[in-house]
Amino acid sequence: MLVRILTAVVGLPLLLAVVLLLPPIGTAILFALACMIAAYEMLWRTGIWKNKRVVAYTALMAAATVMWSWLKACRILNGEQLWISALAGLFVFFSLLFCELLAGHSKIQFTGMCAAVFAGFVYPFLIGALVRMRGMDGGQYYILVAFVLSMVADSGAYFVGRALGKHKLAPIVSPKKTIEGAIGGAIVNVLGMMLYTLVLSKCFGFAQVNYLYAAIYGLIGAVASIIGDLTLSVVKRQVGIKDYGNLFPGHGGILDRFDSTMMVAPMAEILLLIIPFAVK
Repeated sequence: MLVRILTAVVGLPLLLAVVLLLPPIGTAILFALACMIAAYEMLWRTGIWKNKRVVAYTALMAAATVMWSWLKACRILNGEQLWISALAGLFVFFSLLFCELLAGHSKIQFTGMCAAVFAGFVYPFLIGALVRMRGMDGGQYYILVAFVLSMVADSGAYFVGRALGKHKLAPIVSPKKTIEGAIGGAIVNVLGMMLYTLVLSKCFGFAQVNYLYAAIYGLIGAVASIIGDLTLSVVKRQVGIKDYGNLFPGHGGILDRFDSTMMVAPMAEILLLIIPFAVK
């Protein structure tokens, strides 16, 4: 527990500095590297597909997917060019995976290819929402929404669950999670998001804020956080590992630390496009 807390104490200020000070391209490169590590964790660490070439293809595709989000956010390419580049990248990636599958069909399971697609495209595209939000006007504050929602929900669920938890939420997948913790996490998330909205209004010059929308973000964000967390926990249970890595002492690897963010980030992006809770 102490190691986990110390890692958070050191890591959170660094995360804030990265998000608030780095330009969009810097944020994109950082998350591209993170998704490359996540691809390694999903394929090699789990043992789902221990093929160096496939891990390399997947890691490069993961980085390319995140950088595609940067191109989209910064409007460097027009809509047609964006879709052509995306389709071309996916075609090359799928072709390489199919060739590996055909070459080693007697040893490779189709589930391994599905894991590579998830690690090389699905996960980076979802995490890429952070990069796409960073490219918005006021993006350095919007990108923090995803971290506020995921981290506050996790912390709230953990402490409420420890204090009041009696009914297991998913006893096989995640034995420590409780229904009481999930409800507590949702309540704390709503309050945390409303507080963040107040800070933006009073300290950072956001002229238009909507606390009802902020509460909606908090509630839906809590649900998305649980879905992301449990989804990646299922994979760990199926392959028999405790953590995906040890990059963050007490927290695990990239996939362990950013499991809930995988779902919270695209959810926040969608809500910002439909019902922005704060406008400069």
